[in-house]
Amino acid sequence: MQTQPTTLILPGLGNSGPEHWQSIWEQKFNFTRVQQADWETPVCADWIENINNEVQKHYAANVILVGHSLACTTIAYWAQKFNVKIKGALLVAPSDTEADTYPPGTTGFSPVPLIKLPFRSIVVASTNDYYVTLERARHFADSWGSEWVNIGDAGHINSSSGLGEWHQGLELLKKLE
Repeated sequence: MQTQPTTLILPGLGNSGPEHWQSIWEQKFNFTRVQQADWETPVCADWIENINNEVQKHYAANVILVGHSLACTTIAYWAQKFNVKIKGALLVAPSDTEADTYPPGTTGFSPVPLIKLPFRSIVVASTNDYYVTLERARHFADSWGSEWVNIGDAGHINSSSGLGEWHQGLELLKKLE
């Protein structure tokens, strides 16, 4: 009998508020949010240490990471440093920390690591995300060895996108289980 995977929620810059699909999933399915000390002016080294500490609390081969925005880049940095084999990662709306339009205040998240991830992953992007062009998101997916999913016009795939529970995302998550 296969045990349920441990699903860790990793919000991006500013955290994910109560209307964000990540928060809805966390509440509804009892997923665990990886807490960060600084959501507004994060330091990459701190964020990846927090991810690693949380992953190490569980059987890593049964962990699924669900990253949004800046957390996608953080997961790539974490994989590059620790090379831990987890079950998989759902990487939603990866933001382009190298773009001129990216908000200031983050430390160590640029350049975006363009390494093949040592675990299965799915990158989900939107055609009108203001934090990453579709071409850059596809480049990240290709570099990371990720399955690519374009969900059309959905903005930054956050609470402003009005996705609620985001059933399509849950179906993608099931592919990693």
